[in-house]
Amino acid sequence: MRQLVILGIVFALIGLAPFVIASEFWLNLVIMTLYAALLGQAWNILGGFGGQFSFGHAAYFGTGAYTVAVLQVQLGVNPWLGLVAGGLMAVVVAAGIGFSTFRYGLRGSYFALVTLAFAEVLRILSNSVDFTGAGVGILIPLDQGAANFQFVSKQGFFWVIWLMALAAFTVVWWLGNSRFGAQLMAVRDNEDAARALGVSAFRVKMGAIMLSGLFSGLAGVFYAQYFLYLDPYIAYGPAISIESLLVPIIGGMGTLFGPLLGAVGLHLISELTRELIGDLPGISLVLYGILLVIMVLFMPRGLAGLVNRLRPKSAATGARHA
Repeated sequence: MRQLVILGIVFALIGLAPFVIASEFWLNLVIMTLYAALLGQAWNILGGFGGQFSFGHAAYFGTGAYTVAVLQVQLGVNPWLGLVAGGLMAVVVAAGIGFSTFRYGLRGSYFALVTLAFAEVLRILSNSVDFTGAGVGILIPLDQGAANFQFVSKQGFFWVIWLMALAAFTVVWWLGNSRFGAQLMAVRDNEDAARALGVSAFRVKMGAIMLSGLFSGLAGVFYAQYFLYLDPYIAYGPAISIESLLVPIIGGMGTLFGPLLGAVGLHLISELTRELIGDLPGISLVLYGILLVIMVLFMPRGLAGLVNRLRPKSAATGARHA
């Protein structure tokens, strides 16, 4: 319960951003940080709590993004309905990938490589068919208005991504305090032992990948409506998959606040790099790769683990001074 209270306080403080930040630049930074936290938390459900490392979360992100864009541009469907459809389609794709892999016992590096292959197949398909705009991409017409999911100011987008992130973090809090979450973590720690205790590893992993796909798909929907343009490399390319896994690795896998810490750290580093180096092509992927190696070697539990290590020292220091 204490974590839920802290979660409420943290998101209440974040919710003050539109009232205290006048600059569109800084509000955009907050929005993109929440967007990255949503992506990271989606991956964290499957990778951090479920122990199933995915290299292809772009498959769910891109499906959500393309669903809302195609429905809106090709069929004239309201993007708020597209939001629901995008999330559901991402769940369907996640269920298909999960069934294709978990049904046959794939795990570890085999599972990671298969998810990467699925994302690449979807990228090739979206690059080949006409209704997605093929290699040219798809441009969503500008039609500003809350009813069209195109807000005049960034405050509207802020509240949408704030609610999406809050929903994802609340689900992760539930995972940490529910029977299903306990079963998922048991499968992560020792799948064979969990099976021996009567846990259906297939069922809990399917539940995790579908939840993970849902929030990745919602992030894709938000991206499409925020930037109003998609192409196969943006939607299904490696950058999304890398960011999805890097955020919780930096912040702390299998923790509630790790993805938020990772998103803040990642975007601060990205902005600093942009100021010092500029927008060199591919520099973000190089930076992400370096960060990934550093975190794995020197801080395997991420920033959340560092905070936990420092906390007892602070308490002990306080006790000695008292």
